[in-house]
Amino acid sequence: MGRVTKNDRCLIMGLRTEKKWGAKRLIKEFPNKRWSVTSINRLLKKIDNYGSTERKFGSGRPKSVRTANNIAIVQDMICSQDDSPSSHKSPREIQRETGVSRSSVVRIIRDDLHLKAFKRVRAQKLDADCKVKRLQRCRQLLARFPSERSVRSVWFTDEKTFTVATPLNSQNDRVYAGTSRKKDVPASRLIREREHFSNKVMVSVGVSRMGKTSVVFVDPGAKINSSYYCQVVLEKGLLSDIRAKCRHHKWTLQQDGAPAHTARNTMDYLKKENVDFIKPDMWPPNSPDLNPVDYAVWGALQQRVYHGRKFNTVEEAEELKRAIITEWQKLSQRFIDSSINEWRRRLECVVKNDGGHIEHCNLA
Repeated sequence: MGRVTKNDRCLIMGLRTEKKWGAKRLIKEFPNKRWSVTSINRLLKKIDNYGSTERKFGSGRPKSVRTANNIAIVQDMICSQDDSPSSHKSPREIQRETGVSRSSVVRIIRDDLHLKAFKRVRAQKLDADCKVKRLQRCRQLLARFPSERSVRSVWFTDEKTFTVATPLNSQNDRVYAGTSRKKDVPASRLIREREHFSNKVMVSVGVSRMGKTSVVFVDPGAKINSSYYCQVVLEKGLLSDIRAKCRHHKWTLQQDGAPAHTARNTMDYLKKENVDFIKPDMWPPNSPDLNPVDYAVWGALQQRVYHGRKFNTVEEAEELKRAIITEWQKLSQRFIDSSINEWRRRLECVVKNDGGHIEHCNLA
């Protein structure tokens, strides 16, 4: 049966007061609500007797658990202390320590304390020195690229490793069974096996508002040093594609702070090739949240690659490569553009937060 919400109560009271509708008429007029006759009759009786849909003050069973003392205890345990972040306890932990049932703890949190739960966000660890550098370098980048138009010429690049084994989100990996006891569920349904080592494929890509490069695959077992990065990833892959896309237009290469990117040999190679690039001392450290490939493109590509696919044949690595190429070609330029459109807003947000985290900010 459908739940009678607060808005439903107001509607029912208006129709009862003005048109004298009964339970059967109300249920007939609003079949999608799926109200029960009993609950509507009870509500109508309350309206007729008291002129209100609210419960009479002091009525009902006296509170025995949600007392002022228990509310204070739950409030102290559910909230982190100012001098000790992440010191809060979960409802289940509060239940174990206080003896108050989990359902009562949840009701205290929701109805008495009026607190709302937010999912925690994972982010890179930032120390004081890192925050200072992020702040300074974001200001430099904003000065170098002062408008959305100036960002059009920037090619953002990054590398990522894809595993043959499908990445697992344990939050969504659940089994439903007609029993309340976990031990009664067959092990074949409940246990998901995984290999200790899974074949991997490392790829490198570049994106901009001018287009996207082809996928560059790193040779299995290759050591990604400056020499390999320049000769294989850049010369035979990214740079040739970028030049073909840009032709006579000016463009700028972005790289993160990986050792192969910041090596002196790499800098010399880029200068020799007359490539305009964001220098290592201008790119913020520990900042995947400032690279569109990292904060948007990789996640979208990974979701597409593994959706509806399982790589479990002898040639599983080759199958994974083909899937990456297929889904990369399908990834729309419109999505890439919208990801890059966030870039300057993210830089501004870092400045606003004095170099700190921005994952919790509303960047839409």
